[in-house]
Amino acid sequence: MTSNDDILRALGRVEGRLTGIEENVALLRQEMSDEKANAHEGRAVIHKRLDEQARQIAHLDTKAAIGGGADAEIRTEIRTLKQTVEKNQEAVGPALEEWKRMKSIGYGISGLIAFAGLTTGGIIAYASDGAVAALRHWLKIS
Repeated sequence: MTSNDDILRALGRVEGRLTGIEENVALLRQEMSDEKANAHEGRAVIHKRLDEQARQIAHLDTKAAIGGGADAEIRTEIRTLKQTVEKNQEAVGPALEEWKRMKSIGYGISGLIAFAGLTTGGIIAYASDGAVAALRHWLKIS
């Protein structure tokens, strides 16, 4: 038969092993808790990045929609301005042609006046010799 000492010794070993197992279980629980917290933080960072990306994509979509609307509005304005310019050109076209005609007539008149001035100057220069001789004779200057 086994003695009480042997039984107590065996119980001590079992108790020691149980204590070691409890410590190992506590360490495993602590490690699992740390890993769980780290995984939670990692997922939180990933979700934060995904939320930021979704916000940026929504912002870009809004910008693209606004830009498309602005482009359409600008095209409409350009079309309207083009029609206005064409109408104005049709309305002003005859007046411009008349102005060009008056301008060319003005050049012709200016040329005639210049020619008449040159002719008059030439005649005066040619006749000045006779006029100087007549004036000297009249004033009796030799």
